[in-house]
Amino acid sequence: MMMATTRGPDWDDPELNALARRLREAHTRVADLPIALKPRLTRQLLLITDLAKRDPALAIKRLESFMIELDDDENVP
Repeated sequence: MMMATTRGPDWDDPELNALARRLREAHTRVADLPIALKPRLTRQLLLITDLAKRDPALAIKRLESFMIELDDDENVP
C-alpha cells in the first residue's frame, strides 16, 4: 500500500536558506552577548524564529531590523 505524501516547502529554496543562515548568525551573536543583555534579545529572536515558520517574508524583514538594531546598539560589544 502506497502512502500519499503531502508536498511541503521546497527545501532548496534560496530565500529560506538565506533566512536560516541569518537566523543561525543572529542566534550565535546573541549567545555571545553579556548575560545582562541576553534575555530581552533572546525573546525577540525567538519570536522572529517562530514567525519564520508561518510567514518567512515578514520574518526576513523583522530579522533584518533586529540585526540592524544589534549592530547599532552601543551596549552590545
